[in-house]
Amino acid sequence: ILKSAAKAFRRLGYHGATCETIAAALHMKKGNLYYYFKNKEDILFACHQYSLDRLLELLDEVPQSGAPAAAKLRTLIVACVHTILDELHGTALILELEALSPAHLKAVITRRDRFDRGIRRVLEEGIADGSFSPEDVKLRSFALLGAVNWIPRWFNPAGPATSSEIADRFADYLIAGLRPEGPTASP
Repeated sequence: ILKSAAKAFRRLGYHGATCETIAAALHMKKGNLYYYFKNKEDILFACHQYSLDRLLELLDEVPQSGAPAAAKLRTLIVACVHTILDELHGTALILELEALSPAHLKAVITRRDRFDRGIRRVLEEGIADGSFSPEDVKLRSFALLGAVNWIPRWFNPAGPATSSEIADRFADYLIAGLRPEGPTASP
């Protein structure tokens, strides 16, 4: 249900997609959909929760990996791209937040902020071990997540690059920009 809903939201926008559209894609009646979800907003909320569940699971695993900060960050960037593009077909973690009720919005933002704090911890670890230049981790986290979350706005599954290629390239570009010898390094 979530994958069908996410496809409909991506194709038609949240307001353009209807429960009928989502149900039809699943070859079911709208009433059957209401067995699982109270309304369309609950489906959107479930899409956000699903994506955040996947990312927060990984965020909990990454610190125990013992990998260097750059490898941890790469894992998180690649997972984020795959979650956004492959799991729910373009449901960005910023998608249609204004359509959520205040209670759902608060829940999503709380969990999204937890992921952001995890990214910041990895950035701080990389600064501490010298693999990243010492810059504002909050702005860097916003830049990383902003770049990744924008991918569904332009990604075309039938286009020349796969989600894996995009995930790898974005991880390469974003991590290279953090390194001391990167474009922000002082002469």
